[in-house]
Amino acid sequence: TQDIKRAVPLPEPPPEINEVCMLGAGLMGAGIAGIAADNGMRARMKDRDDAAIGRGLAYVRGIWNERRKRGSLSGRDLEQRMERVSGTTDYSGFRQAELVIEAVFEDLELKRRVLKETEDATSESCVFASNTSSLPITDIAANARRKDLVLGMHFFSPVHKMPLLEIIETKDTTRRATEVAVAFGRRIGKHVIVVGDGPGFFTTRALSPYMNEAAHLLEEGVSVEAIDRAMKDFGFPVGPITLLDEVCIDVGAKVQKILHHAFGARMDPPPSMAKLIADGRLGRKNGKGFYRYGDGVKGKEVDASVYALLPDGASRKNLDARIIQERLFHAFLNESAYCLQEGILRKPVDGDVGAIFGLGFPPWWGGPFRAIDKLGARNVLDTLTRLQQQHGARFDPAPILAEYASAGRKFY
Repeated sequence: TQDIKRAVPLPEPPPEINEVCMLGAGLMGAGIAGIAADNGMRARMKDRDDAAIGRGLAYVRGIWNERRKRGSLSGRDLEQRMERVSGTTDYSGFRQAELVIEAVFEDLELKRRVLKETEDATSESCVFASNTSSLPITDIAANARRKDLVLGMHFFSPVHKMPLLEIIETKDTTRRATEVAVAFGRRIGKHVIVVGDGPGFFTTRALSPYMNEAAHLLEEGVSVEAIDRAMKDFGFPVGPITLLDEVCIDVGAKVQKILHHAFGARMDPPPSMAKLIADGRLGRKNGKGFYRYGDGVKGKEVDASVYALLPDGASRKNLDARIIQERLFHAFLNESAYCLQEGILRKPVDGDVGAIFGLGFPPWWGGPFRAIDKLGARNVLDTLTRLQQQHGARFDPAPILAEYASAGRKFY
């Protein structure tokens, strides 16, 4: 905990935040508004129509209602919190905000447009944060008048349960803007890491090769159950294929496309993912993915019809769980090392905190950098070199690993 606190020092007293505004009243926007109001701030959500605002307010009330039923919140407490949350279809009420958090669709032009509108509707000192998981903040802020007050605040879903907040600074972001974002994150009880800007930042970028390798294993004929079981046995809270269904297959493919464009062959996606999307398989959100969903489904059940879209069809081969674990784990470690080398991560501790609290990395490993130290940089490098020879550029080792291996160095 002390490492986390020292990682992002704040001035005394920290910046005061009384009003926060949300662009978007969907699950993410409403989730952030709710947790802000839960911690004494006034939160205002803007969306396109009254129906969208109504759904956002109902979502916030539903979270607190669950707590009321469990006895951890009184009816009066619930109503007092609801009084701090409001909605609007225009920018009324934005002038008082110290912080505006944008949670609209992952579309660059849309994000640029709402940033421009927000700059016109807010004070000269208001900080603008984009809750994006993959688009570089520098690109979003390209046409901004106040680039120094723009940064990223990457929340994880569901906001009221996930403990990490990843803050992304651009080369233009001022210290004060970062301090406002960090102060907000601390006040709502999150573990905060501050990282550099780039496609996928740290968390999305480190997770993507891990998820991508799981998709390659499917392409090679390994079953959904075998992949998910292997990684759950290894210590991840859910298997990667389950996670792909949860985050939605089309969203995963969109992020992978951005990262593939940025990093080339190391992020090569398997061809079958496009076939799944063309077949209308988006995951849990439309009840059609790798697993079956619906009233008649008992427990967790793979949708066997998915195999018809994959090479080798229903004929799945057996693969030792240790091989699955080695490939996925080393893909994660390797990309984390790239992030440190390129300055996306400023310190190994930020990567370890981000991986454990944001991505479900097995805590007893201590995070990817503690894991590399435990295994030895030489052993990690040798394994990646062997996997590179077997599977190609997806396992090109990060040069920093060769430096640490030859010098016998550790990250801690």
